[in-house]
Amino acid sequence: MRSVRRTAALAVAGGIAAAASLLPAAPALAHGTPTTPVSRTAACASGGDRAGSPVCRAALDANGLPFGRFDNLRVPGVGGRDRQLIPDGRLCSGGLPDFRGLDLPRDDWPATKVTAGATLEVAYAGTIPHQGTFRLYLTGREYDPAKRLRWDDLGSPLAQVTDPPLRDGAYRMSVRLPKDRTGRHVLYTVWETSSTPDTYYSCSDLVIQGATAPAEAAPAAPAAPAAKPAKKAAPKVTRSAEPGAVATPVDAQAGKSAAAPPARESWLRPAAAESEDKVQLGHQIVVAALIVVLGVAAGAGFLRLRAARTRREAPDAGPR
Repeated sequence: MRSVRRTAALAVAGGIAAAASLLPAAPALAHGTPTTPVSRTAACASGGDRAGSPVCRAALDANGLPFGRFDNLRVPGVGGRDRQLIPDGRLCSGGLPDFRGLDLPRDDWPATKVTAGATLEVAYAGTIPHQGTFRLYLTGREYDPAKRLRWDDLGSPLAQVTDPPLRDGAYRMSVRLPKDRTGRHVLYTVWETSSTPDTYYSCSDLVIQGATAPAEAAPAAPAAPAAKPAKKAAPKVTRSAEPGAVATPVDAQAGKSAAAPPARESWLRPAAAESEDKVQLGHQIVVAALIVVLGVAAGAGFLRLRAARTRREAPDAGPR
């Protein structure tokens, strides 16, 4: 009987091992992309709301296969070696085949209109939050949108911020744009997470308009002889951060910024990635449990057959 029990136990263990072999490795739970200003992934990749636009269709054709999820453009193991591991001409895709269509040199990518010298509010959707450092680059004055983006188009980071606040599903940052940029440019965002080995890359297209000069006041009419001259109001001096300064997190506790942060786009459904992971894991658990049950049932059946065979083969011990 001991050998029978061992055999049954081995059968059950085999069923459990088979179930374990069917379970894939757990997915990395870190996702995100800029939604304000809108990135090419948020516009065109799976889950984006502008996938039907001509440029997104052209990017999909160039891709040769469906895009990955809009919040999943990530490269593991970079560790700050962006320029060494992400090649020129493939910055917007991070060098990933699933997103190579985003590298197309076109001047009709969905773009956000901004003003030179103004403060740009950045919302980076954190569909599965993690700590990390954001580096924001802006293309230089000589950038040509008809050519693929290169590292030399970016130079040094325009701004850098670590662990900005996460509100309404997005990391909130603000950065002042240089005054010497006009026309089409790219805000290139690198998110190097510190709680995972992944680094995220994204291109957000901008149309930068020149700063509007204040209109000159019309000359005042001469005062009547009997009237006292009006006192001039003291000029109001406003100091602003110099272009290229380190970006500052936008924190609700520190007061509101000049421009209210944009509302989170409903079409992105930031919780979708986490929900998909949970559903997939639930399916895997159900399959594993089914295989374990089948293994136990097989072991029990084998045990009953072995016991019956033992009884049939045993000599008759009754009186003769």
